Amino acid sequence: MKITEISAEQTLPIRHQVLWPHESIEFCRVPDDADGLHYGVYTDERLVCVASVFVSGEQARLRKFATLPQYQGKGIGSAVIEAVLTELRGRGVRYFWCDARESAGGFYQRFGMEPEGERFYKGDVPYFKMAMALTQ
Repeated sequence: MKITEISAEQTLPIRHQVLWPHESIEFCRVPDDADGLHYGVYTDERLVCVASVFVSGEQARLRKFATLPQYQGKGIGSAVIEAVLTELRGRGVRYFWCDARESAGGFYQRFGMEPEGERFYKGDVPYFKMAMALTQ
């Protein structure tokens, strides 16, 4: 398993397949993709997981984090989150957050993230804002 920086364009097929398969691939773009840090995980030279992070001052937002179904539950996503948190701490980021699908809340809580605010929906998918303070 290798975690590396990739382009925003490289994230699109996995974002599309995992997160929004019934939408267009254009739907899977983020307006600020050009400004993000994009990470990919390769297993046997195949891109299997992507994550995009957008840093603004001392805060960072995780967006469009997705792992191909056949690679889920193998620690790949956890390794990505740990790598991202380490990098963000090194950059002086103090607050990390994401809009997490309700079904993924337990995953984020394992890293110390907690829900903030009320449940909300994107389409018919329930979400919570999950966040944590980062210590240096």
